[in-house]
Amino acid sequence: MPLPSLAGRRLVLSRALCGAVLGPLLSAAAGAQGRTVRLVVPYPPGGPLDIAARALAERVKDSIGTVVVENRPGAGGNLGADLVAKSPPDGQTLVMGAVATHAINPWLYSRIPYSPLADFTPITLVAQVPNVLVVNADAAARLKIASLPELVEYAWRNPGRLNYGSGGNGSAGHLAGEMFKAQAKVFAVHIPFAGGPPAQLALVSGQVDFNFDNLAAAAANIRSGKLKALAVTTARRASAMPEVPTVAEAGAGFGLRQFDISTWFGLFAPARLPPELTQSLNKAFVEALGSAEFKARMATLMAEPAPMTSEQFAAFVRSELAKYEGVVKASGARAD
Repeated sequence: MPLPSLAGRRLVLSRALCGAVLGPLLSAAAGAQGRTVRLVVPYPPGGPLDIAARALAERVKDSIGTVVVENRPGAGGNLGADLVAKSPPDGQTLVMGAVATHAINPWLYSRIPYSPLADFTPITLVAQVPNVLVVNADAAARLKIASLPELVEYAWRNPGRLNYGSGGNGSAGHLAGEMFKAQAKVFAVHIPFAGGPPAQLALVSGQVDFNFDNLAAAAANIRSGKLKALAVTTARRASAMPEVPTVAEAGAGFGLRQFDISTWFGLFAPARLPPELTQSLNKAFVEALGSAEFKARMATLMAEPAPMTSEQFAAFVRSELAKYEGVVKASGARAD
């Protein structure tokens, strides 16, 4: 048999190299196409976690397969989290956990059916949503409160005269208020409402003096002039309102230098997920978090994408759990 020509040998070699490089990729892509991952959202449809979950599902379908978002609300998020905690560690069941399910509820409830640390494999933090300290604009003008230091000084001069509203005992707004009171050494009466919207309505109508509200929820009333934003609660300024200082920077001289509290959510798998699966899921979701489409979707919620390695996210959850132990206990809030 005659030897192939030089051109023929190059063609054979080129095809072999393509097969060696593309073969595993095509195999992985084919495997992803035939795979279904269940992503449990432990809250009702339509909220920030649900919106983020559905946006991520669209972005990772080519890398990990079809992601089906399943809403399992109940018990402050505990039911959906527990469902995933008790699922097989095969990478096919995930939960969009949150500050409530993994940092607040363990201290707010006398007993929850899972361990936020031992029963989960952290994949990545997804996003953080700043809260904002807002006052009724008319009351702020009347009381000459134009900044966070002036609010603290007024509270010092008039102990017990101020009150603040929240979406309920143990809510993010309640706990932010309690942390603020403890660090600034002020006293204000907490008035819980049945959810965030009624609490904001009470602030706009002047029934309460200030709130720690979700930035996205409060933005319209801030921009219309009904509410005055004094500070955001995160360690960094919010990109949606960069002119508003953080509590830590505005209140540095009032004991608030370490103030940092946010509504966050992130992805968890059941405990004992094999390391290679953990790394694969982390890579796929971190890439999705960096996409222009996902960032644009989060911007509508005033949420900041916050990708992390699995190890970084595990350390973050441990620190949040420790932080909220003291805050919840100091507040006296209970959910049962």
